[in-house]
Amino acid sequence: MKGMNDLVRQAQVMQRKMTALQDELKTREVESSAGGGMVNVKVNGSQEILEIIIDPTIVESGDVEMIQDLVLAAVNDATKKAKAMMESEMSQITGGMNIPGMF
Repeated sequence: MKGMNDLVRQAQVMQRKMTALQDELKTREVESSAGGGMVNVKVNGSQEILEIIIDPTIVESGDVEMIQDLVLAAVNDATKKAKAMMESEMSQITGGMNIPGMF
């Protein structure tokens, strides 16, 4: 029974660390750009988009499809970076264990 109690205690400690990390990741930010910096996107560690900056010169071009493509590319890249940051930090807590539903 002692082994089971230790296991439960370790799981509780891990859960507290993971909750604290998730809160911390909300404050961390990653950035991505597309079109040579014409579109910039900032995302936090919770994969929430915080900011999208579009260079006014591409708006003047009137090429809506190009703007949409650049925004999409920048958002996708920024969210991938945020996810990778989260997975890297979580793996340090979990010791590389893949816990379903956490990533």
